[in-house]
Amino acid sequence: MLDLKLIRSNPEKIQELIDRRHGNYEVRSIVELDRSSRELETNRSQLSARGNEIGKLIGKKIGSGSDPQGEEIAQLKTEGNQIKTQLSDLEPQEKELKTQIEALLLELPNLPDESVPLGKGEEDNVEIKRWGDEYIPENKDILPHWEIGEKLGILDFKGAVKVAQSRFVNLVGAGAALERALISFMLDTQIAAGYLEVMPPVLVNSASLIGTSQLPKFAEDSFKCTNDDLWLTPTAEVPVTNLYRDEVIEDSQLPIHHCAYTPCFRREAGSAGRDSRGLIRLHQFNKVELVKVVTPETSDAEHQALVENAEAILQALKLPYRILELCTGDIGFGAAKCYDLEVWLPSAKMYREISSCSNFRDFQARRANIRFKQAGKKGTQYVHTLNGSGLAIGRTMAAVLENYQQPDGTVKVPDVLQPYLKRDVL
Repeated sequence: MLDLKLIRSNPEKIQELIDRRHGNYEVRSIVELDRSSRELETNRSQLSARGNEIGKLIGKKIGSGSDPQGEEIAQLKTEGNQIKTQLSDLEPQEKELKTQIEALLLELPNLPDESVPLGKGEEDNVEIKRWGDEYIPENKDILPHWEIGEKLGILDFKGAVKVAQSRFVNLVGAGAALERALISFMLDTQIAAGYLEVMPPVLVNSASLIGTSQLPKFAEDSFKCTNDDLWLTPTAEVPVTNLYRDEVIEDSQLPIHHCAYTPCFRREAGSAGRDSRGLIRLHQFNKVELVKVVTPETSDAEHQALVENAEAILQALKLPYRILELCTGDIGFGAAKCYDLEVWLPSAKMYREISSCSNFRDFQARRANIRFKQAGKKGTQYVHTLNGSGLAIGRTMAAVLENYQQPDGTVKVPDVLQPYLKRDVL
């Protein structure tokens, strides 16, 4: 959520920054409602002050000998009662205005950092790094991961349609083992890098989704439990970040680094026809998420380190990848700055996203009311939050099945996964 004081102080600049996203967002309504709210607040304060003044004046006059039943006291009491009526009328008006402002603020995206490249869409993202070209397979006859997976009997899409619907998968035998191996390897790697593992609930309430900015904008992308205020989590970012909702953290506890494995659930609304086959765009998928809660002074450095932590998995697996800095028109709703890691899929001869590493600045912290207190200083400040996939498991499996495909139709197990799988070939 954006700071209302910031919008109030320079609405033209805020509108200019938001316009860089090329979305249909405007701050004018918020400014107008805020002006009305502050006028009501001023009016209420003046009326309240006059009401207090009348109360004291009545007491003083009666104490000085005025007749409590006299006309002068009666007029003062009448005025005081009129003020009480006015105040009672103003209270719901103020509350309604604040509710409207809050709702509009929740619909505004974060401001892109000044350093984010200008652009309208993904075609304007900037490649800043490429790694592992030497590991791109020389084999020209690589099957798509869903075909090799079905041939090996480790991916079962038809059975998943029978028990659920399309865009689900059964992992069978070595497929299930490979998934577990990837999860364990990723967690072990990030724990060794200093992250504290959390295994959170995968059902989250609406307040949690609002806190990390999935609601209200992305409600149609999430699965809701109709009988409860609970949703299937779209990413571990939601429950892990919200562990600190409405908390004041001592600065000695920062930075907080968490890694978490969860199943994730997304409707993928608006993606009909895209990646309808394979593991790239499923309704249910596993993911290891990295979440950071840090001070504003360290968030840029923490962001770079987050990217490196995600890279470490791809490098250990020897999977070719590139890093893109997302432009203003492609950056996520809540992010101020974002880097995408894209892994090489040889069957498609293209890179595909496998991790988005975002710095939200204080955007999520304001929504979730996560603050910290510095020793020796009065008051509190909002923390900065960051997160990124470390990595999406299904997409990693897809990359392994394609990049490690052998001419004889088998798939070599990456060296770092062999101790987990107890085998060197699928």
